[in-house]
Amino acid sequence: MTNAKTLGVHAPGVAKQSRRRFLKTAAIGAAATVAAPNIAQAQGPINMRWQSTWPSKDIFHEFALDFAKKVNDMTGGDLKIEVLPAGAVVPAFGLLDAVSKGTLDGGHGVLVYHYGKQTALALWGSGPGFAMDANMLLAWHKYGGGKELLEKLYASIGANVVSFPYGPMPTQPLGWFKKPIAKTEDLAGLKFRTVGISIDVFTGLGAAVNALPGGEIVSAMDRGLLDAAEFNNASSDRALGFADVSKVCMLQGYHQNAEQFEIMFNKTKYDGLPDRMKAIIVNAVEAASQDMHWKAIDRYSKDYIELQTKDNVKFYKTPDAILKKQLEVYDEVVKKKAGENPLFKEVLESQLAFAQRATRWEQDTVVNRRMAFDHYFGPNAAAKKI
Repeated sequence: MTNAKTLGVHAPGVAKQSRRRFLKTAAIGAAATVAAPNIAQAQGPINMRWQSTWPSKDIFHEFALDFAKKVNDMTGGDLKIEVLPAGAVVPAFGLLDAVSKGTLDGGHGVLVYHYGKQTALALWGSGPGFAMDANMLLAWHKYGGGKELLEKLYASIGANVVSFPYGPMPTQPLGWFKKPIAKTEDLAGLKFRTVGISIDVFTGLGAAVNALPGGEIVSAMDRGLLDAAEFNNASSDRALGFADVSKVCMLQGYHQNAEQFEIMFNKTKYDGLPDRMKAIIVNAVEAASQDMHWKAIDRYSKDYIELQTKDNVKFYKTPDAILKKQLEVYDEVVKKKAGENPLFKEVLESQLAFAQRATRWEQDTVVNRRMAFDHYFGPNAAAKKI
C-alpha cells in the first residue's frame, strides 16, 4: 500500500491527470490511424514517362496511347503513363537503351528494332512465322515457351527491361515501288528500306537495304535515297505519306507475316510497383492486344479503300514466285544465324515445334474463307440478292 500511495496510483489529482494523458495519447493514435491512408493518398499517383517509336500521326502511336489510357483508367489514376512520340527523348532505334538505363520508364515499339543487339529478337515478327500468323505467334509466346526465351535473350545483352509482346499485326505488304514487281529480278539493285531479319532476306533477293525508322522513310524516298520501301499497313502508310512518293503497292509478303508490338518497362521501375498494379498491367496488355486488333481491322480496311479512291494508288498481289523465293532465302538466313547464335537456334527450334502442331490444327480446322468472299462479293455475288 505504501508503495502504491508513493507511486500516486490512488492520488485523486494524479489519477485525473493520468486519465487525461491516456485519453489524449489515445486520441492522437486514433487520429494517426485515420490519417494514414490520407498521407499515402497525398503522395499522389506513380507517374511514368514513356516514348513510342512512332510519329505522333501514325496509328501505331495511337495504339500506344490506347494502352496507356487503359492502364491509367484501370488503376483509377494511381498509375499515370504519359507517352511521347518518337524522337521526343531519344531516336526510335534508341528506345531499348533508354528504357534499360531508366532515361525512360517504358516504351512502345517492336522487337525487330533491337535486331542489332541480339539477332534472335527479330524472330518475334520478322519472317514467315513458319505458317503461323501473328496471333498464333503470340500464343507460342504465352503458352509455348516464348516468354521465358525472351527473358533469356534480354538477359544475354544485359537489358534491364520487362517486355510484353502484344497486338498481332496482319501480313505486311511487300512494299511501295515505282512500278509493279513482276519477278524476283526486279528487286535487284533497288535501294530498299526494311528492318530485322528482313534486311538479310531482301539483301538475299538482290536489294540494297537501308534500315530506317518509320518516320524517316517517305522523306528518304522523296529525296531519292530510297527507290522502294515497306513499312506496315494501309493506315500507317497513308498517314506517313507513302502515296505522295509512290502510286504502286505490292500486297502480301513473307518477310513480316507474323509481327506484333512490344510494351516495355524499365525492370527496376516495374519491380517496384505494387502487385495490384502489376496484375492490372498484365491484364491491360491482353485487353489492349485484342482492342488493337479490332481497331486495326476497322481502320486499315477504310484506309485501304481511301488509298485507291482518293490517292490513286494501285495495289498488286506479290507474285507467288517471289513469295516462294522469300521462303527459300529466309531458310538460308535463319540456318546461318542459328549456326552463329545458340540462343537464336533455341528460339527457332521452339517456334518450329509449336508451329508444326498449331498450324496443322489450323489448316485442318479453319475453312477457306475465299469461297465465302467470292460467294457474297464476287461477280455473281449472293449479297446482291439478299
